[in-house]
Amino acid sequence: EVQLVESGGGLVQAGGSLRLSCAASGFTFDGYAIGWFRQAPGKEREGVSCITNTDGLTRYAKYVKGRFTISSDNAKNTVYLQMNSLKPEDTAAYYCAAGEKCGRYDYWGQGTQVTVSS
Repeated sequence: EVQLVESGGGLVQAGGSLRLSCAASGFTFDGYAIGWFRQAPGKEREGVSCITNTDGLTRYAKYVKGRFTISSDNAKNTVYLQMNSLKPEDTAAYYCAAGEKCGRYDYWGQGTQVTVSS
């Protein structure tokens, strides 16, 4: 059974940091791409970042570039999203997804809430 489990969300003040984790199981982790998405209440889901485990290439949305860093630990089947300099507009439920490449996802996690207070 494929599972993606996010953790690490919470409440943080503006300017603070959080590290999200996406623990994967049930598929060949190092052959997949893992993406992070977020969705704020009343807004569309938007992509945040992606990493391809085959070659380590990363991608970032313009609104997080320079503040967020995605990384992967293939030995632990876990992808991390280090979020620094957080802003209130980063408040959202954050989800990870897995697929054969960035932009094409087959599996989704249940999400973890990030709330940034001003």
